[in-house]
Amino acid sequence: MSFRRGGPPRRPRERGERGGKPRPMPLPDGRCNPLCPYFRCLKNALTVVRKPSHGKMHRVAYCRWIGDECIGGSCQYAACALKALLPDGTCLYAKEKGQKETRIEELESEIAKEETEMSKVERLMKRRGYYLGDEF
Repeated sequence: MSFRRGGPPRRPRERGERGGKPRPMPLPDGRCNPLCPYFRCLKNALTVVRKPSHGKMHRVAYCRWIGDECIGGSCQYAACALKALLPDGTCLYAKEKGQKETRIEELESEIAKEETEMSKVERLMKRRGYYLGDEF
């Protein structure tokens, strides 16, 4: 038994013990991912198995009810603990993430428009003799 300097021994971390809440993890195309920590199967038939693919082991959601891989959000028994599963099988969090990116782009283009308008106004004021200069 080894002890750290100046304190009691560390307790072993349990599986899945990390700081904070788990994040929703939709698929890259926005569809619901059955490996998401908030995905629920209303038939209680979801298991996660490790499947070899191209020499590596991958986690795969497996449905015991049909005996094949889980189809995710398009299944009639699929549910989300956060109520983020939309009727077409997509994740609400994936859509919000995409909207945030477009909002930022829209905001940047709006700022660029305003800057060009302000430069036009400054040029007109300068012509009329109301040039303020860099007083600020």
